[in-house]
Amino acid sequence: MNSLEEILGTIGGIVWGPFLLIPLLLGTGIYLTIRLGGIQFLRLGAALRLGLIKRKDDDAEGDISQFQALTTAMAATVGTGNIVGVATAIGIGGPGALFWMWMTALLGMASKYSEAFLGVRFRTTDTAGEKSGGPQYYLERGIPGGFGRFLALAFSIFAVCACFGIGNMTQGNSIASNLERSFAVPTSVTGAVLAAMTLLVLVGGIKSIGKVTAGFVPAMILFYVLGALYILIANIGAVPAAFGEIFGQAFTGTSAVGGFLGSTIMIAVQYGVARGIFSNESGMGSAAIAAASAQTTHPVRQGLVSMTQTFIDTIIVVTCTGLVIVTTGVWQQTDPATGEQISAAIMTGEAFSHGLPGQWGHWIVTVGLVLFAYSTILGWAYYGERNIERLVGRGGVMPFRILFSLVVFFGCTVQLGVVWNFSDVMNGLMAIPNLIGLLILSGLIVRETRHYLRHDPKLEANRAEIEAFMQGQPGWEEWQRSERSVHR
Repeated sequence: MNSLEEILGTIGGIVWGPFLLIPLLLGTGIYLTIRLGGIQFLRLGAALRLGLIKRKDDDAEGDISQFQALTTAMAATVGTGNIVGVATAIGIGGPGALFWMWMTALLGMASKYSEAFLGVRFRTTDTAGEKSGGPQYYLERGIPGGFGRFLALAFSIFAVCACFGIGNMTQGNSIASNLERSFAVPTSVTGAVLAAMTLLVLVGGIKSIGKVTAGFVPAMILFYVLGALYILIANIGAVPAAFGEIFGQAFTGTSAVGGFLGSTIMIAVQYGVARGIFSNESGMGSAAIAAASAQTTHPVRQGLVSMTQTFIDTIIVVTCTGLVIVTTGVWQQTDPATGEQISAAIMTGEAFSHGLPGQWGHWIVTVGLVLFAYSTILGWAYYGERNIERLVGRGGVMPFRILFSLVVFFGCTVQLGVVWNFSDVMNGLMAIPNLIGLLILSGLIVRETRHYLRHDPKLEANRAEIEAFMQGQPGWEEWQRSERSVHR
């Protein structure tokens, strides 16, 4: 088992290394940001109003509201990456890793917009009448020939594998281990309850998932962020110095990880980018699957709403976690028993415990991690289901739901060193075909985005107005036909 863990670690180092995924992720984000005219900065306000305040498009095709599609995608991303992942990045890469998580998010918002746009643009309807879309469809339907089919198939296979890692066992294990440590709940009990709850929600499909995530995802984020803000306000004097460490060590490295200067900078970049995408999934293509189910009158509108997910996940939630860890100084704390740096698994909890009175910090992190991780399980169950449907047809959906729920129990009761490395590898392999597809399809994305925003810059047009200014535009009639089609 140790040898397998080492092999996966080596593969993960190559996938997430300086010559493959890091330049591909950042390069794609920069390229799309330039070609789309900084859409994530210029349209963020309008996108937040549409997604969080208006929440839905009237008389639109789709299974769930735009807000529910957003919270389903957020459910999948706001997970252990926002708590343990941030601590891992800072613990190994130093405070400078947080800067690279921000950069991944800001550039990734353009990637997230693009993949969500394509998810809706090339979505179709399955034999059960549900919308189905994502890279497993738009790579094949948007890129002609065998290469597009190859990219789509590769994405589907990697996504199904990843859903059992990042979206299942690692999350369940985090829940079980925290409840056992905090409240002495046996891991088998947690596993049984979690598996039953998961299956109960999954049987209802995307409409059930959407209702559940729309109800508790905003509440859990608010609960966690308010706790972090209390600590930061109480330690307001340390906040400027924390920002100084974050920006300074992003380009100079930190002695916490040792090694020569160039290696420490590279470690900060590598872990910042890797944990950044682990947290917000920009560029992975996964959020496009949730976006494809949204009731929306145009792909641009849902693309912009989905883009706000990365902003909320990383610029708000991850920043809160990172600043609490840095301002309290816990990232430099050592374990008295070993003399080594405390593990990432308990680092955020220690930081909150330092900043809040009594046991409040410990409880907030424990409850937050349980809620975050469970929401991730639900979101990734839907991602896996849609890719199973793409690979073997609708008949594979219910067996997948049952198997996925059983694996939740398994994840709660075993040690997961290998699974964490496996998840890192699958996340990276998922992103590669999707990013290649985004680059190839960037011309279509830019052309159709520019036309739409020229006529509706504030995202206030109704369905009739949209149909009027879209008539005769390349791709519009194709999308409308696709909305009515059923794939088999």
